[in-house]
Amino acid sequence: MLTVTAYVSALDLFSIGIGPSSSHTVGPMRAARVFAENLLATGRLSEVRRIRCSLFGSLGSTGLGHGTPDAVLAGLTGLRPETCDPDAVRAAWSGLTDGATLTLLGGHSISISPTDVRFEPRTRLPGHPNALTLTAWTTDTEADAAVLLEETFYSIGGGFIRRGTEASSAQARIAQPLPYDSSAELLALCDSHDLTICEVARRNEEAIHGAKALNAGLDAIWDAMHSCVEAGLAATGLLPGGLKVKRRAAAVRIRLEEYDVLPLRDRDTSTEWLHAFALAVNEENAAGGRVVTAPTNGAAGIIPAVGHYYLRFVPGADAAGIRRYLLTAVAIGSLVKANASISGAEGGCQAEVGAACAMASGALCAVLGGTPRQVENAAEIAMEHHLGLTCDPVGGLVQVPCIERNAIASSTAVSAARLALHGDGTHLVSLDTVIETMRQTGLDMMTKYKETSEGGLAVNVIEC
Repeated sequence: MLTVTAYVSALDLFSIGIGPSSSHTVGPMRAARVFAENLLATGRLSEVRRIRCSLFGSLGSTGLGHGTPDAVLAGLTGLRPETCDPDAVRAAWSGLTDGATLTLLGGHSISISPTDVRFEPRTRLPGHPNALTLTAWTTDTEADAAVLLEETFYSIGGGFIRRGTEASSAQARIAQPLPYDSSAELLALCDSHDLTICEVARRNEEAIHGAKALNAGLDAIWDAMHSCVEAGLAATGLLPGGLKVKRRAAAVRIRLEEYDVLPLRDRDTSTEWLHAFALAVNEENAAGGRVVTAPTNGAAGIIPAVGHYYLRFVPGADAAGIRRYLLTAVAIGSLVKANASISGAEGGCQAEVGAACAMASGALCAVLGGTPRQVENAAEIAMEHHLGLTCDPVGGLVQVPCIERNAIASSTAVSAARLALHGDGTHLVSLDTVIETMRQTGLDMMTKYKETSEGGLAVNVIEC
């Protein structure tokens, strides 16, 4: 018997896309493509003369630094974040010149200018802090134009989007044989069926995708994560955006490789490699490269970094272990997404980096042989020590403090997993309690600390 619950599939929560932001780049690109598809479906695409996009709330505040206008225009042409060439997105809007045209999905071309994307940071729509409205006009000017189609979308974190007509509290719900909506229910399933958390997730996933498609999807996700790490460890130079942030992952890799071959070594470099892996991913993300939302782009480095740590430094680690790692991570991430948020604009960085750290810590604990209760404890420890973490990107860019924050959270994930393994899984604060506390903290947090670049480091760091 299949029961409907708020589980999110691994193939959806881990989505292959581009940087620098799942909510500000990937989500808006998907929304714009949906809008273009809807235009095409009306049969009146040829009547469109102009399209305007208004970015509200957090999208209006930090959308410029996050590449949102470029993503919107790329989506209107039909590009998808999971398959597009990142270079085709970077200058879609920022590279516009006078008299430019945009060829929409379906082949119809319209005039376009930078002013067709409008920033409305002080206007917050009720459905979510990340909102955008797309309007198609039948003439070049608004004064005497007829609106052919207008739609509002909310980018709710992790690249997920919701149309404005949908219920504001809607959570995608899917059928699964072993349903759970809390960690308490998940642990009860593990007890009653004598399963690990990974095995519960696998049964649910196979009911959706089948075993073959699931394994192929998990392998594709890890391949993308691995490719991102490799690209970041090789790349040098400055990151785009004006802060002149220097890439560091490649230099760290070179120093570690040189040290690791020395005949006499006096320190363990596993933690330093862990940091390098995380820096590599988030530098690639900041550059607009190919990344995996895990569960967001701003927190994309933690799960790949801890996964690479597992493969490199844990005896007996293998590809099957990586599948178990990812499935355990998504079992935890589904709880966070369903019962709180993975959106920095909604809950601050505790909802992004905190969630990713909890997912990675629980997953590492699992592949290290932890029991379901030790896994739940690891995830709780990791999340607990990110409560109240603000999202305050300097210059509206996913660079400072975001890149280093992923490296430090990766260390926290490993530490929490190791700490949980020293216990028997019993602890005072449950994962359910800490997720609910994170949700409440996000509601209480001032807007200026939630991905608006209006508070914290974003206003106290002088941009030179």
